[in-house]
Amino acid sequence: MSRLALRTNSEGWGTGILDRRTLQRRLLLCLYALGTNTGLKRVLAGGNDLTYDELRYVKECYIHKDGLKAAIDKVVNATLKVRKSRIWGEGTTGCASDSKKLQAWDQNLMNEWHVRYRGRGVMVYWHVEKNSLCIYSQLKRCSSSEVGSMIEDVMRHCTDMQIDKQYVDSHGQSEVAFAFCELLGFSLMPRLKAIARKKLYLPDAGEQNLYSNLAPILTRPINWELIRQQYDQIVKYAAALQKRTAHTDSILRRFTRNNLQHPTYQTLSELGRAVKTIFLCQYLESWGLR
Repeated sequence: MSRLALRTNSEGWGTGILDRRTLQRRLLLCLYALGTNTGLKRVLAGGNDLTYDELRYVKECYIHKDGLKAAIDKVVNATLKVRKSRIWGEGTTGCASDSKKLQAWDQNLMNEWHVRYRGRGVMVYWHVEKNSLCIYSQLKRCSSSEVGSMIEDVMRHCTDMQIDKQYVDSHGQSEVAFAFCELLGFSLMPRLKAIARKKLYLPDAGEQNLYSNLAPILTRPINWELIRQQYDQIVKYAAALQKRTAHTDSILRRFTRNNLQHPTYQTLSELGRAVKTIFLCQYLESWGLR
């Protein structure tokens, strides 16, 4: 069809015929407004023959969340496919993630007070691969877990990129996060703010004398027996995350410091300490990793 009809609605827009070229122009304006977070009104502020109602009508009729996400996935996959390695370097399997607080209307149901940033708003969590291509983003509450967002995005990004290393800041990691990432098949690579105060756990009892130069930062041995006893339980929770039979935030809320006596929490923490110790040793030894 070379022409598309506009419907009449309750706000008084009349029926008419909109040709594809005009529709394409309005769609591009809508996508620009959404993609840059500029907003429909500001896009029209520079002088335009369009009205806000006309642009909003096109947005509501033709731009939907699922379709927009599918389009973004296609653009990302096409970008990854056509990149020239001599310019951008070889393909990478590493991805960095972080969140940013944005202001939002008080009437927004996701609007919350952020303790660290001292203000109301929402959080947008981004995953960006090494060459600055955003492969996934999601809107989150200020009180939601950054660890949960990180895990959710790695598993749900829906692009062709294979992620085996996930880089985060101190707020995107925890011992439980190290454990879940190990169970789900990718490495957590945090930038630890208080790395000078971290301790290394021993693989077995009685081995402290083997590492005399590390004595000030060594602590107790890992409780492997606890991990063996609760192994089926931690695998069950990891499978629930992978199969999406439970929401990531809901699972992680079970395993916090408020529930220290939970045997599965103790096991995840113990496994996380072992994985974190391996990461710290690699980090201290490898200049390239740092």
